[in-house]
Amino acid sequence: MTEFFTIKRIDNSRLVRPVEPNRLRECCRRVACGAVLAACGLLYAWQHFECIQLRYQVEDLQAHRTQSSELNQQLRLELASLRSPGRIDVLARQMGLTAPVPGQVAPVQGPSEAVLAQARLAQPPRP
Repeated sequence: MTEFFTIKRIDNSRLVRPVEPNRLRECCRRVACGAVLAACGLLYAWQHFECIQLRYQVEDLQAHRTQSSELNQQLRLELASLRSPGRIDVLARQMGLTAPVPGQVAPVQGPSEAVLAQARLAQPPRP
């Protein structure tokens, strides 16, 4: 006798596995905990890298401040040397200037402040 096997196709597409509410709740809790932990980790990493960037900026600013103070000191020294009366006297003598003789310089008597104020008011404004 010969045996025949037939294959019966079963359509399970309409079957839906019931999900336990506790399992779904537990899955949501785990996802939420993971999201909170990931957010905390990202916040910590952001703060850490921001702190490192600020340290670099502080170092750059300190170096710039040091350079600026050195330049300021050099400029003050140069200004002091340029203002020295001895140097000005030497340059004046090289240009042929001499000290004034008595009577060479006469003080000029100018108009008083009131006269100047009246003269300024009398002039038309310039465009």
